[in-house]
Amino acid sequence: MNDPETAGTDTPAIAALLDNHRAFLRYLEGRVGDRALAEDILQDAFIRNLGRASNVPREALVPWFYRTLRNAVIDQYRRRAAKARALETFARELELQDTPAPDMAREICTCIARLADTLKPEYAEALKAIEVDGVAVKTYAEQRGLSASNAGVRVFRAREALRKRVVQSCGTCAEHGCVDCTCSSSPRR
Repeated sequence: MNDPETAGTDTPAIAALLDNHRAFLRYLEGRVGDRALAEDILQDAFIRNLGRASNVPREALVPWFYRTLRNAVIDQYRRRAAKARALETFARELELQDTPAPDMAREICTCIARLADTLKPEYAEALKAIEVDGVAVKTYAEQRGLSASNAGVRVFRAREALRKRVVQSCGTCAEHGCVDCTCSSSPRR
């Protein structure tokens, strides 16, 4: 039987690697501290390297695969570190983000509230409850007799509809962050 996945692979080499499966798994689990993650890394290493096993001398096969696993663990730690750095950067950006002055915030809220009132009633209600009043989506869903996923979809669609209304009403100001709102739905001073 010709399987394209294993074409060109050396069956004794594969058998030698599979015979060491438990040892490889213990090795990985000791380094990552999580059995499920160790299993994922091992499976990925098997998939990526079985075709290369036939190019490795028999006596060097197991040590070669341990080096492959060590590199996979290093890559895993690098990905974790990169993810942690990205989260830290995002958190710093949130801390540094300027909040509008109270009078500007009131003007923005007034403009957005008027535009939200032009949406379908269930969308306007969802935005008011979740975005303005700070009700959790799950709580909103329970109060309205909806599933949490249905409420989440409703809020997503409401936000999208509101975004479109802001663009329609404010034009390019909506895209570029205009702070001098003179759109037709804004209160005149």
